[in-house]
Amino acid sequence: MDVLARRALIVTGANPDHRLDYVVGLEGSIDAAGNIAPIAINLRYIPDRVIVEPTSFGRYLEALASIDWPSLEELAVTLLSDVSNEVIARWVHVSLSTPARQGLDTHTVMLEDRQPKWDNPHILSRLKKL
Repeated sequence: MDVLARRALIVTGANPDHRLDYVVGLEGSIDAAGNIAPIAINLRYIPDRVIVEPTSFGRYLEALASIDWPSLEELAVTLLSDVSNEVIARWVHVSLSTPARQGLDTHTVMLEDRQPKWDNPHILSRLKKL
């Protein structure tokens, strides 16, 4: 699936109040091609002008599951890039986790991005640590 088709699966709608900073969380899991165990995916973001339509995020995750990812890191970078491109959130956080092999309990990747000059330490300090 090419990048434009994949990103088109992320459907957005108007933010009900773009003046407020609030956190949106979407969680799911995929059985990615080539991966033995399911991958838990956690997306949190503070919207600006648009929000993600939740069921479209589920369809987007299904599309990601059909791709054979060389690493959890590459999947995480792709997810962050796609969401950042489509949503242009004030702040976005992506966390992926899967049971690891060969003596490791878990393999986790966390990425974060934010708009330049945006900061709200009060809301970010209240977020549960992953």
